Amino acid sequence: MSAAQATADNAAPAPAPPADQRGHAEPAHGLHADVPAFVPANFGLTAFGLCLATFMQVLDTTIANVSLPTIAGNLGVSISQGTWVITSFAVSNAIALPLTGFLSRRFGEVRLFVWATMLFSLASFLCGISTNMTELIFFRALQGAVAGPMYPITQTLLISLFAPSKRGMAMALLAMVTVVAPIAGPLLGGWITDNYSWEWIFIINVPIGLFASAVIAWQMSHRKVVTERPRMDYVGLATLVLGVGALQIVLDIGNDHDWFNSTQVILLTVVSVVSLTVFLIWELTQEDPIVDLRLFKHRNFRNGTIALVVAFSGFFAIGLIVPLWVQRIMGYNSMWSGMATAPIGVLPILLTPFVGKYATRTDLRLLATCAFIVMSLTSFYRATFYTEVDFFHVAMASFMLGMGVALFFMPMMTILLSDLSLREIPAGSGLSTFLRTLGGSFSASIISFMWDHRAITHHAHLAEHISVYDPVASQTVQQLSTQMGQPGALALVNQLITQQAYQLSFNELFHALGWVFLLLIPLIWLTKPPFTPKIGGAPGGGH
Repeated sequence: MSAAQATADNAAPAPAPPADQRGHAEPAHGLHADVPAFVPANFGLTAFGLCLATFMQVLDTTIANVSLPTIAGNLGVSISQGTWVITSFAVSNAIALPLTGFLSRRFGEVRLFVWATMLFSLASFLCGISTNMTELIFFRALQGAVAGPMYPITQTLLISLFAPSKRGMAMALLAMVTVVAPIAGPLLGGWITDNYSWEWIFIINVPIGLFASAVIAWQMSHRKVVTERPRMDYVGLATLVLGVGALQIVLDIGNDHDWFNSTQVILLTVVSVVSLTVFLIWELTQEDPIVDLRLFKHRNFRNGTIALVVAFSGFFAIGLIVPLWVQRIMGYNSMWSGMATAPIGVLPILLTPFVGKYATRTDLRLLATCAFIVMSLTSFYRATFYTEVDFFHVAMASFMLGMGVALFFMPMMTILLSDLSLREIPAGSGLSTFLRTLGGSFSASIISFMWDHRAITHHAHLAEHISVYDPVASQTVQQLSTQMGQPGALALVNQLITQQAYQLSFNELFHALGWVFLLLIPLIWLTKPPFTPKIGGAPGGGH
């Protein structure tokens, strides 16, 4: 995961509070007087507590990426199995996102924030004390689930602290926090893993989360709120959990179980297909569905969401595969891996405020097109890498990709929400965020499988050229055998072949990603202006 995740999250607004809650929290005269609906005893401390919680959550989406090889090695599993640490968090986080509106109306926004942050701290501690991969995956899934409401509720609470005319400042503050966190994640994760142990990348959340939740509980305890007992779409939720959960498991274990030669994979596939079919039918016929799929009737929302999901899936895959590549093939440690991937956040930090201010003065499709071209070119650039490429070129590819991040998410979110009514915007933003997060989770499993699968194929092809009938290969093996013995020589040759096979596979994947980004450009031009964002309504904007 990368700064792309943070910028995307920043672009997606939070769920609008229910009507009765807005009525108490922000009376009409407060709006006319241009004053915030609620003023805490210490404004700075309250804003700091909210931003700290967001920083912690976004940080946790990237801090584990550079530590995956160490985690997998310590827990005795393969690196591909180690990616479950990422996918379990992402898929449970995606499933929990649609519940945010229901939970905020049922328990109130402040209480939901406090409990979600405290549970996130507890889940982080449990991740840190895990003794095997099964425990770690379970607790990461728990961590992702309780993190689901954290960003949208944080956004709603932070915006409520500002007067209506100054809410842009709140969004800018949150944008900076969510862009800085992914830069710090790989660096901090690498430093902790190299100097202490990987467990501390999770345990470090405990004091941060407890402090943030205590501050908000103290400072915002008197914020007026009216709770209710909204209707819950239990059938939609159950079929969503079963369908998405089973599909994610199939993607994670399929390669190890020989795919559809495995009874377990077949059963899970049937469960997923049946559950998702029921989910689609049910959600399209419900008056108040947990996921409003009818929004796809809007042209801009449909095309914009597809482009956003596919592009973000590519970003997520890059954020996972590059740290693994620099450690597995290039021999970097965790700290240098973080330094190689962190530059992706530099340009978004510098350019995001300007993009937000001036983007609407031009055709947003042009900005999105430029973003896709940058993403494509950096992918093609990475497709030329080889096992001896230097650190500068590896880091420069991450730095240039940051330009695509800066130009992509704000225009895309504006485009996809542009033909929705004010009433539909919260549901539309939530649906696009849900699908984007889900796409990232699936792409992590797919990219890991494809990297291993193509490497095996390349290994077989390369090994065909190593035989006693090849004089160069035979002479090389004989020379190595005199230095380290025949078993050692053969092991070294096999290691070199494996390294080259994974490098060829890496190059193929990035070549394919380059074309994927380019093919999304026509989809963007199927949308129709005007792209003027519809602003108004709840202070939380929409998520």
